[in-house]
Amino acid sequence: MTFENDLRTAALQAVKDLFGDELKPDSFQVQRTKPEFEGDLTLVVFPLTRLSKKSPEVTGKIIGEYLIAHCPFLDSFNTVKGFLNLRVKNAAWLNMLNEAVTTPDFGIKPVEDDSAPFVIEYSSPNTNKPLHLGHVRNILLGWSVAQILNAAGRKVYKVNLINDRGIHICKSMLAWQKTGNGETPESSGMKGDHLVGKYYVKFDQLLKAEKQELISKGMTEDEAEKNSLLMAEAREMLRKWEAGDTDVIQLWKTMNDWVYAGFHVTYRNLGVEFDKIYYESDTYQLGKKIVEEGLARKVFFKKEDGSVRIDLTAEGLDEKIILRSDGTAVYITQDIGTAKLRYDDYHFSKMIYVVGNEQDYHFKVLKLIIKKLGYAWSDAIYHLSYGMVDLPSGKMKSREGTVVDADELLKDLFSESERITRELGKIDDFDSDLAQALYRTIGLGALKYFLLKVDPEKRMLFNPAESIDFSGDTGPFIQYTFARIKSVLSKAGQTEVFRDYTSVGIPDTYPANKEEKDLIIHLLQFPDTIQEAAQRLSPSLIAQFAFHAARQYNLFYHHHPILDTDQLASSLFRLKLSAFTANILNLSLNLLGIDSPERM
Repeated sequence: MTFENDLRTAALQAVKDLFGDELKPDSFQVQRTKPEFEGDLTLVVFPLTRLSKKSPEVTGKIIGEYLIAHCPFLDSFNTVKGFLNLRVKNAAWLNMLNEAVTTPDFGIKPVEDDSAPFVIEYSSPNTNKPLHLGHVRNILLGWSVAQILNAAGRKVYKVNLINDRGIHICKSMLAWQKTGNGETPESSGMKGDHLVGKYYVKFDQLLKAEKQELISKGMTEDEAEKNSLLMAEAREMLRKWEAGDTDVIQLWKTMNDWVYAGFHVTYRNLGVEFDKIYYESDTYQLGKKIVEEGLARKVFFKKEDGSVRIDLTAEGLDEKIILRSDGTAVYITQDIGTAKLRYDDYHFSKMIYVVGNEQDYHFKVLKLIIKKLGYAWSDAIYHLSYGMVDLPSGKMKSREGTVVDADELLKDLFSESERITRELGKIDDFDSDLAQALYRTIGLGALKYFLLKVDPEKRMLFNPAESIDFSGDTGPFIQYTFARIKSVLSKAGQTEVFRDYTSVGIPDTYPANKEEKDLIIHLLQFPDTIQEAAQRLSPSLIAQFAFHAARQYNLFYHHHPILDTDQLASSLFRLKLSAFTANILNLSLNLLGIDSPERM
């Protein structure tokens, strides 16, 4: 949408006509011209000097003259060493803008319904604790990547895997049995996921006390761990669960139901949902069956202790346990079963797992196992590995109860949003319900933008105080810019001379100034930004685009009057440009899961 492809095509022909050589399109590096130089697009000509047999400056001049003569959208050129800087005609930008403003979903591609879908798994919590800040980055990243892929034309299914079985939930169950005295969410007034998480922390406290006592009697820490009666009870509870013990199963169902109810509230507050939820308790048996089949085919082998393993040393990894010696499943067991079940459900072209980089090894192993089992779709497995979230106070630890709880975080952000909004004094005419809705919108926008603006691969530091700022690189700044534009458009709609700005076309002779042109050029890059974000699975590119669009608009807004009856042609154009900016900001924020309030 911004002439890069047209320029590459013309450059290919230029090289053929001028130097008699045929190159591939990817032989040309085209980039945005740096702000300190004159031009819009820059063609890097260093690699072409071997064909021209001339200096970079002369090569650039020869190609530049050819392109000006053969590309109707180009106006002028200059060369700086090996860089050919080309200026696009104002009329070309304006014609492209005129087409774009008539497209409400500009940049959003229709979904190819007959294509193999992408499946993206995110959240994937354990049922032994409530969702915390680390989960929130995962959830928001998964949700946004799904939205971006969909906007890029891919069919996408959003799925969740609830890790509802295993030693972790047995720890919470055992601690509740020993110390809970029949406590329930109703009797305690706690959300169910918080209540179960409380007993997970309690188990760790009981285990530490038991180990300390054993260490005081002369055992090493490792010996104390091995001789812990509490851990032995937890492992026995897991064995009974897999054996179908009635009492254990009933307690497990009860406590998991508490957790599911709690998760549902948090998901709803975050504004996310799933097309399908899988449960480990439903998939691990399929995984065990596949392991047994793989054992018979010698993909796996059985150790002397009875455990089932796979040797991956030839691939630079190690020997990985697949089933414990007592026959119980591990995480990789159910992941094998779940992967097979999902392929049967969706026949995906790509299966994306949104999981922290602490599990990089796990997903390398999973992909290798799927491949060794002979499944043709093994290469479709992709681990979207993201960095952990740290706090100013350090790393979070679930078992020690030092995590930032998602529900408390949202509550605090809504409260801080209310405080700052009231201080600005811009909502004095809002009724209570409207004001509360706005506080939530701003608080969620602050959280989502702050977590998504960082490249997924990077570890990040979350500081809530920095996330709610109406003038920095934040969600509220972009939301406020959108609301500002809506206010301008509303005023225009109340004025007869400006009211019909939407029906007025954009003449290609309009003398766009620097701020207007910079804004136009940036906005027209939206389709390319979506495609790049989809390719890289990175919402940070959309976040950066939205921030720069908002900043560019504010620069334009402060330099030029929009509602000026003495400059009617300029005002009508600027209203049209403002409305287009608002639409692009709204579309961008939607891809991040952020609402765009029309009044702030």
